[in-house]
Amino acid sequence: MDKIKVIIRKEWAEVFKNKMVIFTVAFLPLIMIAIPLIILYSTREVGMGDSLSADVSQIVSSELCQTDLNNPECFQVYLVSQFMMLFMLIPLAIPITIAAYSIVGEKNAKSLEPLLATPITTFELLIGKSLSAVIPAVIATYGSFVIFIIGASFLITSKAVLLAFLDLRWLIAIFIVGPLISVLAVNLSLMVSSRVNDPRAAEQISMILIVPVLGFFFGQMAGLFVINREVILIIGVILLAIDAAVVYLAIRVFDREAILTRWR
Repeated sequence: MDKIKVIIRKEWAEVFKNKMVIFTVAFLPLIMIAIPLIILYSTREVGMGDSLSADVSQIVSSELCQTDLNNPECFQVYLVSQFMMLFMLIPLAIPITIAAYSIVGEKNAKSLEPLLATPITTFELLIGKSLSAVIPAVIATYGSFVIFIIGASFLITSKAVLLAFLDLRWLIAIFIVGPLISVLAVNLSLMVSSRVNDPRAAEQISMILIVPVLGFFFGQMAGLFVINREVILIIGVILLAIDAAVVYLAIRVFDREAILTRWR
C-alpha cells in the first residue's frame, strides 16, 4: 500500500504541472454546474405557474417526475434531467486527460525507466496510476453535484423539485456509476498510453470513450429512451463487470520490457 501511495503522490506532482490538466479539472466541472443552474434560473417563472400548455405538458415524461410535482415543476425537472447526463462527462474526461500522460508522458520526461527498474509490481504500478487519475475525477464529480444542489436550493422555491434532483436515480448515477466510468476510462487510457509515443495522441484516442455518454445524452433528448432507475442500475452492473475485465486486461497487456525497448 505504501508503494501505491508513493506512485499517487508522484503522479500528482508531475501531472498537475500540465496546464491542460489543470484547465480540464477546474473548467469542465464549472461548465457542467452552470448549464443546469442556468436552466433552473430561466424557468423559475414557469415553476410558479399552475399549469402548462397542452403541447408542453405532452413532452414531459412522467418517468422523470414524482407524483407530488405539478406540471410546471415537472417541466423544470424534465429540462434539467436532460442535462444531468453531462455530469457523467466529468468522471470520464478528467481521468482520461490525466491517464493519457501517465505512461507516455513519463517516457518523454525520461522518468519511466527508473520507475520500471524499481521492485514495484505491475499491479501496484497500474493501481497507483489509476487511483491518481480516478480520485481527482471522483472528487470533482461529487463536488460539482453538491455545488449544483446548493445552487439549485437558492433558485427553486419548491422543495419537491429539489428533492427530485436527489432522486435515487441521480444519486446512483453520480456516486456509483460515476466512479465506475472513471475506472473504465483510466484503465483504457493507460493501455492506450502504453502503446503510443505522443501524449496528445493517447488523449485523443482515449476521448473516443466520450461518444457513448453523448449517445445517451442525445438519445434522451430525442426521446428515444428515458434514463430511469432501472436503466441506471443496469448500466452500473454492466460497468462493474467491464471494469473488472479491463483492469485485469490492463495488467496482463502491460509489458514492461517491451515498453522500454520499443521506445529507446
